[in-house]
Amino acid sequence: LSSQQLSFGIMAVILNEFETSSEGTARSEEQDSASWEWYLERRSLVLQFLNSNLSLHHLQHHQSKVELLKKCYFYLEIEPKHVNVRDQNHVMHHIDILQLIDTYQFQRMKKVGKTQTEIQLSLLTELLEQLERGQEELSCYVETSDMITFLSLWDLIMQRLSKLSEFMETLLSLQVPGKLYVKHCLVSHADLRGTRLPNIRLSLCTKIPLIFDREESFAHKNWAKLKWFTENQEPHLEQYELHVKLLTNGRQTEVGYGRTQAVTSNTCVVQDLHPGRSYEFTIRRSHTDTLVCERWYDSITLKTKTNAVEDTDGSACA
Repeated sequence: LSSQQLSFGIMAVILNEFETSSEGTARSEEQDSASWEWYLERRSLVLQFLNSNLSLHHLQHHQSKVELLKKCYFYLEIEPKHVNVRDQNHVMHHIDILQLIDTYQFQRMKKVGKTQTEIQLSLLTELLEQLERGQEELSCYVETSDMITFLSLWDLIMQRLSKLSEFMETLLSLQVPGKLYVKHCLVSHADLRGTRLPNIRLSLCTKIPLIFDREESFAHKNWAKLKWFTENQEPHLEQYELHVKLLTNGRQTEVGYGRTQAVTSNTCVVQDLHPGRSYEFTIRRSHTDTLVCERWYDSITLKTKTNAVEDTDGSACA
């Protein structure tokens, strides 16, 4: 070959290698661009989940709801509440369903309700812990993983997102007390005297705990004024139980050591207290036949004033 032909051949080889290299570089850049877009899109999806369902504010809100639920009173709710029954003279009477329900079977259903309540509260606590751990795990993936690591973990991240979504749905459903399955007959056919057997439905319901107003509750020389409330400010007051206990360091023979009084109000003045003594006051809802579970109640300790303090206060007021 001549030198000119050799030069043309070398130039052709160099040009071909350059074109091949350019095509490879272009494909590599396209792949890198596509990977970056996938990374941004998937990272955004995880961030959206973290900033909505798994936000710290959202989790704290559910934590507060669960803590309140643990302090609630759980009751059995019976439907229908009344039923029409004929007496021996075939006269129809409108009576309370509790008068017909077998006592033994009803107590069994209350135990079932208590067990269901305890399981439900335990599951809520476990679900919250799982969601909090999931929030930390996903945040770690987003904040510390580079593009390649994040994309390589995407299948695992998707599994965690799916599982955490299921946990959140279960958490929301368990925050509302559910129905109870009635396995046995609660009402005897003999008690109905030919009346059609009602379809009795049992479910659990809650009532908010009572909490003392620490600013409005105080003690004087021989009496104390107490005030309490509920978070939802119930429109209709019920009958509550106020327990009064004199703190005596074990000397339980003292007069007025402890007593309970029924109150249908959100305030109460307790009389006949001893001056200069500490008393523990406890407010609770009344224990009705349908009460299933009571896990918490509020107490407050107040000390009555002595004669000297009372006189000083009186002089100051004058």
